[in-house]
Amino acid sequence: MHRRGLIPTVILCLAAPAAVRAEVTIDWWHAMGGELGEKLEAVAQAFNDSQDEVTVRPSYRGDYTETMTGAMAAFRAGQQPHIVQVFEVGTGTMMAARGAIYPIYQLMADHGATFDPEAYLPAVVSYYTDPEGNMLSFPFNSSTPILYINRDIFEAAGLDPDSPPETWDEMEAASLQILESGAAPCGFTTSWPSWVHLENFSAWHNIPLGTRANGFEGFDTELVFNNDLVARHWDNLKRWADAGAFRWGGPGSGPDALPAFYAGECAMVFASSASRAGVLANSDFEVGFAFLPYYDDVEGAPQNSIIGGATLWVFQGHEDEEYAAVARFFEYLSEPEVQARWHQETGYLPITQAAYDLTREAGFYEENPGSDISIRQMTLNPPTENSRGLRFGNFVQIRDIISEEMEAVMAGTKSGQQAADDAVSRGNVLLRDFESAMN
Repeated sequence: MHRRGLIPTVILCLAAPAAVRAEVTIDWWHAMGGELGEKLEAVAQAFNDSQDEVTVRPSYRGDYTETMTGAMAAFRAGQQPHIVQVFEVGTGTMMAARGAIYPIYQLMADHGATFDPEAYLPAVVSYYTDPEGNMLSFPFNSSTPILYINRDIFEAAGLDPDSPPETWDEMEAASLQILESGAAPCGFTTSWPSWVHLENFSAWHNIPLGTRANGFEGFDTELVFNNDLVARHWDNLKRWADAGAFRWGGPGSGPDALPAFYAGECAMVFASSASRAGVLANSDFEVGFAFLPYYDDVEGAPQNSIIGGATLWVFQGHEDEEYAAVARFFEYLSEPEVQARWHQETGYLPITQAAYDLTREAGFYEENPGSDISIRQMTLNPPTENSRGLRFGNFVQIRDIISEEMEAVMAGTKSGQQAADDAVSRGNVLLRDFESAMN
């Protein structure tokens, strides 16, 4: 159960890297609208208020895909921002943008800024490093999908909200009990079907999405997720949908999922841990939080979930004094107090150990049960090649293909196996296109 909790009063301090001349303006393009956008802009404003030499100017540029695409077009036109927020599945594309990117490890070293990659959580660092372990982009907002539950509906259905479903069999049983009791017309729904029901589903069960360690070991990778478990799960989603236990929230971001949860139509929803602030703001019922379910006949499950969210990439083509200002801003973002407040207010992961420790010591997790679900799920077990994450070129487009194929299952025009086979086949064509463009 959520209780409005403890967000410590912080004193925002700023270390001093290389000197920055007065009145340097840094443009930061981002993809956060709504409440999260307001919180992001508050972070920038707090930095601006903390000193009088650098002004960070945030600018909302649409969703993640639109922001990344627009920034790359701006670079080609010589009008690039200093910083752009790019979601995790754009990592491969950004790495391949030769000559466009100023790697973070190099930027911070060049400008004498304090930067210790070991201060960041391993699950975050590993996603955004090159083969030599150098961090290429700056971790900012990392999330993972979790299960949100309507505690009021659970109680009305005779279910214990303090014991949410742990396995998919339990998800089915709870959803059917909710329907049969009349407590709600839908058991559960989902946002981001590819992210939740393929990418994290595979990591959670320690099975591969692709060869070459899910693309981390090279762009000559192939998708291989058309396995029996994925096909079984997609078929189950269709079966549960036919029974009314599951409601398809739409492809892509699943735009109909959270509204159905807010309205009390669905008792549970899979969504980003970063949706926490929005969920609490839009729900007039008690909200609970839980791990992703797993199939208990799969050896080694559950393993660990993988991150979503985004990092901050820096473009080449600006003046040294501007890069010194960027380094200064990144030092500020690394401050434990800044990271702790961002984590507590949004639901994004505490991306540094110090921010996690500060939050825990302040009693935030005790005052807000379930607020540590994301970090516990991410660190449940040391990551494997299958659960470290993914790094595929053209994955923005591939994720759209996956959503299309899953929707075909929901429409009854394909089986889970056929849809997975077709998604792999279509996706591998895009991987070969990306590889060819790299050579």
